[in-house]
Amino acid sequence: MSRYLGRSKDIHNKKARTGVLLTNLGTPEAPTASALRVYLREFLSDPRVVEIPRLIWLIILHGIILRVRPKKSAALYQSIWTEKGSPLLVISQQQQAKIAKRIADEHGDNVLVELAMRYGKLSISDALDKLQSSGVRNIVVLPLYPQYAGPTTASTFDAVVNKIKQWRWIPTLSFISGYHDNPKYISALAESVTSYIDTYGKPDKLVLSYHGMPKYFLEQGDPYYCFCSQTTRLLAEHLGLEKHEYVMTFQSRFGKAEWLQPYTDVTLAELPKLGSKHVAIISPAFSADCLETLEELEHENKDVFLEAGGEKYHYIPALNDNESHIEALVDIINKQL
Repeated sequence: MSRYLGRSKDIHNKKARTGVLLTNLGTPEAPTASALRVYLREFLSDPRVVEIPRLIWLIILHGIILRVRPKKSAALYQSIWTEKGSPLLVISQQQQAKIAKRIADEHGDNVLVELAMRYGKLSISDALDKLQSSGVRNIVVLPLYPQYAGPTTASTFDAVVNKIKQWRWIPTLSFISGYHDNPKYISALAESVTSYIDTYGKPDKLVLSYHGMPKYFLEQGDPYYCFCSQTTRLLAEHLGLEKHEYVMTFQSRFGKAEWLQPYTDVTLAELPKLGSKHVAIISPAFSADCLETLEELEHENKDVFLEAGGEKYHYIPALNDNESHIEALVDIINKQL
């Protein structure tokens, strides 16, 4: 039996179509310990995510982490879960629907838009199967991580290639590895900050909090920190901010190793002592709100700031399915079509 998967002969005679694959990190199927155990097992088993020797890490993962962390994580997910389900999944589906409509208006049925998650349900493998069965000969992959990073963007590439290399007919593949400096993305971020200022006034400090990463990754050549710095600079320039009016930080560290600094929670605990009583926080690395923004930034870190003497704290939501964000993503996709 052939190891390479083909398509029915009639597909060869159909017109060539292009498939757009939007991807994000993923989510457990339910806010329960058992669902979190399944999700975390897949996520934390990815060597792109944890670069510890496999045997040592698997002992730690299965012997300690998967016995303790699922219950704690489930409680956090329960605090943000909605009637429709996981916020990340719901928002991602809204993004897909809006992008698909815009693409259809411009390209008709020549371009199909699918959504996939790197981990958990709506797998990349299943999404690619759908595109293959629809006769696509060109695939554009857009991981919804503005700033390239090995544990997110590169891991997505691994999953895509591991699937497609099984196919007999390999399509033309365009992989968008990041858009941290895309003008429309920067403009959409600026618009969200300006809208906040119009409603709540200008904060003493704008905190740009990015998802953290072990410092070791940077030392080994991962460009994520540099891309975060570029996004921060471009957004500050777009808003006309002076250097003392904003700060770049990193959140969601895990384990005992040193991660990229300054840390978001430590910074928020220090700002009131330095005279910043009113802060607004935004997380440019997240294209859709999820646990790390809705629970960690909007609630947990708010408590840190207020308990340290802060007076006004607001989280500026991710760009989600805002029209300016959709316009930016469609513009990024169109450049590959």
